[in-house]
Amino acid sequence: MASTTFSGPVRSENGFQTVSKNATTGTITVTSGSKMAVEAEGGAGIEGTAETYITQVERFKSDVDTNVNLVKTTIMLDLTGLQSTAAGDIIGKNGAGVAYLGQVTTANSGVVFGVTMECFEAPAGGDPDIDLYSATEATGVEDSPISGLTETLIINAGDAAVGTRVAGGTIVADQYLYLVAGSTTDAAYTAGRLVITILGYDVAS
Repeated sequence: MASTTFSGPVRSENGFQTVSKNATTGTITVTSGSKMAVEAEGGAGIEGTAETYITQVERFKSDVDTNVNLVKTTIMLDLTGLQSTAAGDIIGKNGAGVAYLGQVTTANSGVVFGVTMECFEAPAGGDPDIDLYSATEATGVEDSPISGLTETLIINAGDAAVGTRVAGGTIVADQYLYLVAGSTTDAAYTAGRLVITILGYDVAS
């Protein structure tokens, strides 16, 4: 289909999605306006009693000839009902299974070149020192040491407070993301909202 240029506003009641179509099978894949391809499932170990966990992947097409896009992956998490235990242990819902946030893949999030974690509501109850790790394995659960996985520290955040924003390094493809307590506080969170932003780019086709 040829490109179409509009002179007036384009409106949609339910948002916009960018899709790709497989030339052989005709399968449609949402490439923008969708959630992460692999994210925490409902009731999993990273969703607390607030049940507020949202992911969003956006592609900002900058070159239609080479298909090089800036990719922004956003994760919003309410900590309420999650549990911290000891320094270096994974934060999650007690006894509820694997506690990864999502998997970062090149196809989904592009080649990652930067990560930030922002606090919009201060953590209460559980440990306020929350770090972000990636790991090869998807098996990490709450109250287990992140060192038991093949892990990499992405963001050493220190104590989170409203307005804190900490930047981290890159994330290797196909890694799973975990929140980890920076110090020892064995308690459930009663408040706390974090937004993690992952920036990447698509490789030119």
